[in-house]
This record gives sequence, structure tokens and C-alpha cells, in this order.
Amino acid sequence: MALSVDEEETFLRLVDQHRGIIRKVAFGYTRGMADQHDLTQEIMLQLWKAYPRYSPDRPFSTWMYRIAFNVAISFLRRNTRPIRQTVALDDIEHELPEEPTGEADERIALLQNAIATLEPLNRALLLLYLDDHSHRDIAAILGITETNVATKLSRLKERLRQTLTKQNQ
Repeated sequence: MALSVDEEETFLRLVDQHRGIIRKVAFGYTRGMADQHDLTQEIMLQLWKAYPRYSPDRPFSTWMYRIAFNVAISFLRRNTRPIRQTVALDDIEHELPEEPTGEADERIALLQNAIATLEPLNRALLLLYLDDHSHRDIAAILGITETNVATKLSRLKERLRQTLTKQNQ
């Protein structure tokens, strides 16, 4: 089903208004710039394909998060096998992350590494929580109950606390 010009403009405006969602999800589920770019493109494609079924009765951001997380989880599953990749020496300095320069940077890097080890659903849950979404919004985005959100968050916080405490010792 082709979109009208007005529908297409509305879609582009809404995506632009909520583009941070795509960046957060792509960053949270990939390790390199190339993968982030690929995942971003895949999310955009799936949003475009699904838009004719979007109901304005629901918040666009909730709908967008749900599609973005589903695409990211599928992307992660497809790309979890080890891939041997060669990089030109000239490109290496652009690929390596900067070393943390202060205590706050080190703590952020530790937290990012801990989040990266989480299962996809738990990673999505934590990223939404860190983005200050309510339990109700998280439940709607992930398709789980608010009680389940609260329980999982409590367990995740404890697990991260233990992981970060071990890393600081």
C-alpha cells in the first residue's frame, strides 16, 4: 500500500521528531559504527514498511521503540556469530574508542560494558529505564506487564550492582 504525500510527510516528521530512539537502540545493540549504520538503516526500513499499520491512537514513540527493539534483537541474533574482519591500518585510529579520561568516563564505560552483556530483552528494559520511561511505557513497548517490568528491573539493578562492584575491586 503506497502512502499519500501527506502520510509520507507525517511519517518523516514523526521519525525526525523521535530520531533519538533509533540512535539509542542502534548504539545499545551494536559495537561498531558500520553495524550501527546498518542497524539504523534496517530500523528505518521496517518503520517505513510498518507505518501503514500504525494507529495514531497509540503514541508514535511507543510504536517506534517496539519496532526498533524487535529489529535490533533480530539483527543481534543474525550477527552474533564471530566474523573475521580485516581493517586497513589507516582506518584503525577512527575505529578505536577513546580511552576514558576521568573517573566518570571509566564508570560510564564499565556500565556500557555491563549492559552489553545483557540478554536483548533485559538490555532493552534497562535502556528504556535509563531513558526515564515509566513502568507503564516500558511494559507497552516491550509487551510485558508492569509487574514484570518492576521485577525484572529490580533483578537487573542488583545484577549490575554486583557486576560493577566486582569490577571496581
